[in-house]
Amino acid sequence: MTLKKERMTFMTNIIVIIILAVVIGSAVSYLIKAKRNGVKCVGCPAGGSCSAAKMKKKKLDGPVIGKKTIEITGMHCEHCAMSVTKALNQIDGVRADVSLSKGRAVISYDREVAEEVLKNTVEKAGYKVLGIS
Repeated sequence: MTLKKERMTFMTNIIVIIILAVVIGSAVSYLIKAKRNGVKCVGCPAGGSCSAAKMKKKKLDGPVIGKKTIEITGMHCEHCAMSVTKALNQIDGVRADVSLSKGRAVISYDREVAEEVLKNTVEKAGYKVLGIS
């Protein structure tokens, strides 16, 4: 009787291992295929084919009194850059121009904005600020 149970347990374990191997193999195959096809961000909401559509520039209420550059890491696709742009543009008096390729946001402002506010806004959007100048 115990020999029969051992065989069933062994067979169950083999089946589970085979299923896991197929699932992991499929995932690795998908990732390799996506990278070969030039997908930059496999986890992108657009399936890695982010559109280069630009957002309409935000207009400030007053004249621009200054600019700051925020160095950002963690952006992998145009959706990432658009998320940072939207987050920064929600701050009163700030207009953001985010560059995915340069990994930075240039903000123009018509009133003083604390660097801590800018940093917190970018980090709440899910990205890391390396520096502000």
